[in-house]
Amino acid sequence: MTDRDSASGQLWTGRFTEATDAFVEAFTASEHYDRRLYREDIRGSQAHARMLNAVGVLSDADTRAIVEGLDAIAGEIERGEFPWDPGLEDVHMNIEARLTARIGEAGKRLHTARSRNDQIATDVRLWLRAATDEAIALLRRFQHGLVDLAEREADSIMPGFTHLQVAQPVTFGHHMLAWYEMLVRDEGRFRDARERLDVCPLGSAALAGTTFPVDRERTARELGFREPTRNSLDAVSDRDFAIEFASAAALTMTHLSRMAEELVLWTSPMFDFIDLPDRFCTGSSIMPQKKNPDVAELVRGKAARAHGALHTLLTLMKGQPLAYNRDNQEDKEPLFDAADALRDSLRAFADMVPALTVKRDNAREAARRGFATATDLADYLVRQGVAFRDAHEIVGRAVRHGVAHGRDLAEMSLEELRGFSEAIGEDVFQVLTLEGSVAARDHLGGTAPAQVRAQVAAARERLAGDSS
Repeated sequence: MTDRDSASGQLWTGRFTEATDAFVEAFTASEHYDRRLYREDIRGSQAHARMLNAVGVLSDADTRAIVEGLDAIAGEIERGEFPWDPGLEDVHMNIEARLTARIGEAGKRLHTARSRNDQIATDVRLWLRAATDEAIALLRRFQHGLVDLAEREADSIMPGFTHLQVAQPVTFGHHMLAWYEMLVRDEGRFRDARERLDVCPLGSAALAGTTFPVDRERTARELGFREPTRNSLDAVSDRDFAIEFASAAALTMTHLSRMAEELVLWTSPMFDFIDLPDRFCTGSSIMPQKKNPDVAELVRGKAARAHGALHTLLTLMKGQPLAYNRDNQEDKEPLFDAADALRDSLRAFADMVPALTVKRDNAREAARRGFATATDLADYLVRQGVAFRDAHEIVGRAVRHGVAHGRDLAEMSLEELRGFSEAIGEDVFQVLTLEGSVAARDHLGGTAPAQVRAQVAAARERLAGDSS
């Protein structure tokens, strides 16, 4: 996109005495990827035409011809009949040239009081607003699925890990609610970014505004924006809104990648905590026994693309003086790529994760094998009056004994346990069971099944309400 505008040939050739070099024409063209903005471009052009009509710049007949002509062009594009021409550079020039070919002189009047600079800034905001709304909807669908899964597995015990070593027993439902909390924060970031996105640059023209009596409030209102932008220089050169979307997308994809990593681990025979539906897995071309968690692995990989898009956009903008520069043509491919990766990954996980099967016995056995109730024994000793550091030492010796003899703490006799501390009584086995351990953490944010169900109820109340 550039601010070189006119209305015939390439629509900007009046200043030039020779044709554009063929390589340069191809190098500067963007229609092969920005054509996906055609709906937004047509919608913005129709709003602009109606505004020009309302302020007396366009006649009723020209306005009607423009609006109807653009509707016809939209139909051509959707039917695959539109003659895209790389020589016309971009989506704007292609549509405007086609409009002029269809309706004649009236088509040349559409670009009055407008530049491709404010046109593309408006198009991308319209497109990104829809992409943001789609991301929010998919995030909420995934949240619903996680909440349902958390409720279903509120009593299922699995090991909780730190350093990927068994730490303490938790419930699978509690783990799913941890994922849910990540997505709630992600949703909040997209909603926050959408607020700043929701302003209309149209009417800013190339950089300084226009001498025509445009009604920018009317245009913004028709396009569903909260308000017009307040500074024409900033309006045509700002890409913060794209960077904010890419940032929110990159962080969301980071969360999905962390989830993907756990899904890959949990499906491996070494963990064997879950089973993913066959429809979300693939096989091997040589090893017939394989069932590969390819969807999770690809989501983990696509996180890299979202991270790269954010870095690209930040680097793109860091050296640009005001106002518009052709560099900004390079904002769309990384932005589109990040949005596509985010959309597809969220859809995949929203469909796949709630459908997984938890292998409850395997997960429980893994928690039992790892001395996961050691902290519970230390807490028990503290309640018996033992200082925590002494309790920590006592339990460490008990674990060392268990490792040497191949027995978990709950499998030791009372006599064995009392050999480490006389403060241990018969009631110790109530805290050494996995069920007793998770049930004891019955406080806000804890892993107890009762707390999982309470948080499920709170999440459902939030999801049912208006979070906008």
